Amino acid sequence: MKTIYYLIFSTFLTLPFLAVGSETNDSSEFNASEMILHHIADAPEWHFWGEGETSFSIPLPVILWTDNGIVTFMSSLFHHDNEGKKVVNVNGSNYIRHHEKIYELKQGEKTAVFDDSHHIVNGLMPLDFSITKNVASMFISVFLMLFIFLGITNKYKKGPAAPKGLQSLIEPIIIFVRDDIAIPNIGIKHAYRFMPYLLTVFFFIWINNLLGLFPGGANFTGNIAVTLVLATITMLITNINGNKQYWGHIFWMPGVPLPIKPLLALIEIAGVFIKPVALMIRLFANITAGHIIILSLLSLIFIFKSLALAPVSVGIVLFMNCLELLVAVLQAYIFTLLSALFIGMAVAEEH
Repeated sequence: MKTIYYLIFSTFLTLPFLAVGSETNDSSEFNASEMILHHIADAPEWHFWGEGETSFSIPLPVILWTDNGIVTFMSSLFHHDNEGKKVVNVNGSNYIRHHEKIYELKQGEKTAVFDDSHHIVNGLMPLDFSITKNVASMFISVFLMLFIFLGITNKYKKGPAAPKGLQSLIEPIIIFVRDDIAIPNIGIKHAYRFMPYLLTVFFFIWINNLLGLFPGGANFTGNIAVTLVLATITMLITNINGNKQYWGHIFWMPGVPLPIKPLLALIEIAGVFIKPVALMIRLFANITAGHIIILSLLSLIFIFKSLALAPVSVGIVLFMNCLELLVAVLQAYIFTLLSALFIGMAVAEEH
């Protein structure tokens, strides 16, 4: 095990030196913001390292819904072009890739035309159902969850026995979610109804946060659309299961003077939507900020073009990576805890 740790450490330590060497031979100036935004954004291919023709990427399926029906092809047809210069002809229509988005050029157009803001003026963006980097990362996390929990379930079906292997690692976490998150915030009467969701969202966020820390990993939980869906599910579960006391305290709260009730009702109704928005932004901002900080620290090597700065920069990045391991589980815990708290407020019975 120590050999693996040393190998990972050596790899992280040498990568910046190799990158600096390749950067100093390039006549173009290093653009840190462009590099960072490129790495945290979603893309139709899974990029690992390099630029242009020397880069290494895994092509992913492009699935577009156009006026001519569904069009499918592999992203490798663009040959790592992201500036709208490479035109791909599929089924008689021309497509380009610009800023990680796929555009369909107007009929008869063979090149992209840009305005002063570098926006395409002769192309339309079709409905995109492509298997992007984030989608592929989500499939990997779902596969890992099924592999872990189906295996543990089969062991429990065999009868009571002392946990061993992966089961001994996961069982204390499941008990922690039940005894320290679900029961204290929802109550023992209703906690077990919502345990499947709480366990799913906890492990889903945690596993995807960890996958995003691997070199070349996708910034899945740092995507606002992903956190929006997770927060929306929590909001729907909360309000669908809300009892009459919950809705009564929102629309016509007891014990409040009559003239104040309409004003407080507006605030409470706004709170129904503000709570999931807070969930959405908290997870998105914390995960994205971690990626940006790590990439910014590595960018210092290329900005100052100094090998002497590399050990310092890489050392801080290694520390930040260790800190991000804590943030990964902490953000999963906070999202699950607040979800349980909101659900508990909705199902709480009148005292």
